[in-house]
Amino acid sequence: MVKPIQVALVEDDRRLRESLAILLGGAPGLRLVGAFADAEQALATLPGLRPNVVLLDINLPGLSGVEAVDRLRILLPDTAVLMLTVYEDADQIFRALRNGARGYLLKRTAPARLLEAITEAHEGGAPMSPQIARKVVQHFHQLGPVVAEVDRLTPREREVLDELAKGSLYKEIASRLGIGVETVRTYLASIYRKLHVQNRTEAVVKYLGRA
Repeated sequence: MVKPIQVALVEDDRRLRESLAILLGGAPGLRLVGAFADAEQALATLPGLRPNVVLLDINLPGLSGVEAVDRLRILLPDTAVLMLTVYEDADQIFRALRNGARGYLLKRTAPARLLEAITEAHEGGAPMSPQIARKVVQHFHQLGPVVAEVDRLTPREREVLDELAKGSLYKEIASRLGIGVETVRTYLASIYRKLHVQNRTEAVVKYLGRA
């Protein structure tokens, strides 16, 4: 029997929190292990729950979601954090991604897509709303060309990055390239170092924004 994905939710809007809790609690393959109104309560409780995925509102009272994701990365390094936001604020997006967020979704994301994104994040993906993805690519274009950095990648590293840009999961990349999942992770570590990024999402958007 496949173990359900353990999911936690941090959202200060009570109506939205309750609505999402109902959605997550009734979704096949998922198990809601906690719903919190603020980051402080979540940070105190989540290490004992050890969720696979955390949905984290970026605009929380007290400790913000941007600050909370940085702490969650330390407390729960194997947990994927998906940020939820109302506005496409580029500064907050990049702060959250650099602090370790796996993906970034607008709160108006369709329920079916939200559930799909949770599974993607758990399996190594980096789900992102199209509007957010455009902001990310625009950001890197404004920084200027990064061709020199991309040129430092080996042909195999480029193949891995091409697959990442298509949204492929680690196990899919391994299968298509005829290598092991751990080898994929080794290539990714090298890619991150050469592109001066900290995670999959930054690597992909920097690669897409190279022209």
